[in-house]
Amino acid sequence: MNAETLASIAVALGAGWASGLNAYAAILVLGAAERLGLVNLPHDLQVLGSPWVMGVATLLFALNFFADKIPYIDSINDVLQTFVRIPAGFVLAYGAAGGLSPEVAVIAGLLGGTLAAGTHIAKTGSRALINTSPEPFSNVAASLTEDVAVIGGLALAIAHPITFLCLLAASVALLVWLLPKLVRLALVPVRRLTGRPPKS
Repeated sequence: MNAETLASIAVALGAGWASGLNAYAAILVLGAAERLGLVNLPHDLQVLGSPWVMGVATLLFALNFFADKIPYIDSINDVLQTFVRIPAGFVLAYGAAGGLSPEVAVIAGLLGGTLAAGTHIAKTGSRALINTSPEPFSNVAASLTEDVAVIGGLALAIAHPITFLCLLAASVALLVWLLPKLVRLALVPVRRLTGRPPKS
């Protein structure tokens, strides 16, 4: 596998992973990287560098930025974003690998959508837990951390694809181990409200 192919795969999987946290930030990072010449996106994704696309993505990012930092509003936003983040993960990953081959693009899209779903579920579950805290600062800290992770993760995927892919593999393994526990913990407040005893 040559360096160009490896770079395309890293950007594709990075875009899928990042979309699960913040699809608008992922689009802005890729669009800015295309405009600055830091990455040569396939033809289908070069539109991300369009001023119109970046302008709309900036507006949506700003709205999401504030909604994501308000307790309980962030959880409502996460539910609504299910219909944005996972499809965006598929489309961005598919498009980023589009210059390789149709088969690789489809596989990248499937993996990108799966990564987006995993990070989205982890984000939604962790926010449901954080919202049980009476203070608002943990929401702000978690949201800022996620925004920085998207920007830093995609920058790493572009600049150092091998390092990013190694870290991504480790984070996926951690997510597979953590996700069932996180889902159970996130359901505890729901069970309390419905009068069901929490499962051990």
